[in-house]
Amino acid sequence: MNRNLLFTLVFGMTAFLGTTSCNSSNSTQAEVKTQQEIKLGGSSSTHVAMKLLGDAYANQNQDIKFTFLPQGQSGSSIAGVKKGLRDIAGASRKLKPKEDDGSVIYKQLATDGLLVATHPSVKGINNLTTSQLKAIYSGAVTNWQQLGGENAEIVVLDRPEDESAKKLLRQYYLGKELKNAPKAAIMRYEPELINALQNTPYSIGAFSLAYTISNKLPVNRLSINDIEPTPANIKSGKYKMVRTIGVVWNKKPSEATQKYLDFAFSEAGAEILNNSGFVPST
Repeated sequence: MNRNLLFTLVFGMTAFLGTTSCNSSNSTQAEVKTQQEIKLGGSSSTHVAMKLLGDAYANQNQDIKFTFLPQGQSGSSIAGVKKGLRDIAGASRKLKPKEDDGSVIYKQLATDGLLVATHPSVKGINNLTTSQLKAIYSGAVTNWQQLGGENAEIVVLDRPEDESAKKLLRQYYLGKELKNAPKAAIMRYEPELINALQNTPYSIGAFSLAYTISNKLPVNRLSINDIEPTPANIKSGKYKMVRTIGVVWNKKPSEATQKYLDFAFSEAGAEILNNSGFVPST
């Protein structure tokens, strides 16, 4: 074969492969660049609902990337939206007057029952009365045997006073003045409490009913004053210890954020929440 012809063929093939590789690389980079990020954050009590909907939406929309920020309190999460640090925040309460300056929007997404549960090692205890809850959380009763259970020390896993779980316990059962059990272990975040309860024999604590249902947690769900903590009883109003799952976003959201919000408040979003133990507001 003529040497000039051979050189031309080799050079042409190399150029072709180089162009193809470059185009492929550029195409990949273009796909990455077109993926839009939505930053979500919120209180620990709203994280489960936000994660469920975010994951479901991302599975259907590959061009969307959700970044789930560390859990905090409702106030700091709302402030994060105002500062542009979050696109969407989960909040366990409505906006306070000083927060409602017209720059953000709040809308209730669902409600979730606050469940009182024990480690599976607690036998013979399926229901607690208001007076029994007070006795446990104040430290007046320290052994399950005093309530008809086994001879074992009660391990109280509690939450800080400024968290929604403790506020609801006080509102409906404990009262404002009840002192905390001296030996109670205070858990700052709800996932921390859930993990501790699953790994601590004879423990008791209060946390998300929806999380328990959606993750099929092997814990004892306690009735309170003979009323079971179920979505049906929440809907009927029989089980009253519930907390609000709200969503906060900027008044002028990005197109990607708005589309996600439309999904979250749609019938499809409500079905996802309902199947996971929440009671959708829509």
